Amino acid sequence: MAAGPEIERLIQLLAKLPGLGPRSARRATLHLIKRREALMRPLATALEAAADTILACPVCGNLDTISPCAVCNDPGRDRSIICVVEDVADLWAIERSHSHRGLYHVLGGILSALDGIKPEDLSIDSLVARASAGDIVEVILAMNATVEGQTTAHYLTDRLAESGARVSRLAHGVPIGGELDYLDEGTLAAALRARRTV
Repeated sequence: MAAGPEIERLIQLLAKLPGLGPRSARRATLHLIKRREALMRPLATALEAAADTILACPVCGNLDTISPCAVCNDPGRDRSIICVVEDVADLWAIERSHSHRGLYHVLGGILSALDGIKPEDLSIDSLVARASAGDIVEVILAMNATVEGQTTAHYLTDRLAESGARVSRLAHGVPIGGELDYLDEGTLAAALRARRTV
């Protein structure tokens, strides 16, 4: 061990973050130490404040410092549409696109037999209750285009069938700026199936 236990502990904790391995965690640790006053202390303060104040919205599952969250409290939202996402990162991605002005519902994961994630492990029952409340016109399933994501979407479609709300899914296919020669066969097949009249 070339560093003291406090430094090694910081490296080990940073290495647990997604996208950071042991080497990247060492570099990040050294960067923080070199910029202790400008970066490390403010980061420690921000982490402590976040740990004390951030909570999951009891309505949609978004993370915020208020309950219900800012999205659920926003009076300018279309309350007749719910966009269902796998996790909060997906909700934030859609929000950055400024393309959805309705409400959200975070499942907390996707169905996965390999990982042992069953319907009761996700917030599916609360989604069905929200969709069946009567004022929801459409539920948009914004699942990732993976086998597990599509399996989850099919399961949700069945569960939402009696809610009275129209169930739709995100289109899959050729991305903007994409060249056909560089796309995989699954993406091309999905694009052909989702074609529309112009």
